[in-house]
Amino acid sequence: MPTQQHMLLNNPVVLTAFKQAWQDAHPGVTGGHEEGGFVLRDSAGNLSVVRWPKGEQDVITLPPHPNCRIDEHDIVATVHTHPNTGSDYLQEPGETDKRAVRDDPDLKGKFYVGEFVISQETIYLIAPAGQVSEVADTRDIFSQG
Repeated sequence: MPTQQHMLLNNPVVLTAFKQAWQDAHPGVTGGHEEGGFVLRDSAGNLSVVRWPKGEQDVITLPPHPNCRIDEHDIVATVHTHPNTGSDYLQEPGETDKRAVRDDPDLKGKFYVGEFVISQETIYLIAPAGQVSEVADTRDIFSQG
């Protein structure tokens, strides 16, 4: 049975938004910047993605998201990219990433599954309690659709 995170990754709206965020991040050895966003669910269960303001090389800031909601929509996931592939950068989520999810009281909603971190090789998921798992191969997911 597919997990919630795999269902999100296979949703065409979410997949398209994640691909676009990755492209907009300009992945490579140099010159990349983080991109991110909220995956939202409306009362009918429809998903949408709202992008955050552009980040820097290895930093991005979440806009306010009180009570794990944006307007009338539940936040079901967050996402950000790790586009810098040079040896000075982590591809996997670092301690700062894990703490940001784990310690954010406004990312503890009923429907929140965690934060996807998109790197060149792997898509990771940081669970609300801060544990990291590998959920997909980036190329496999992005070759869909």
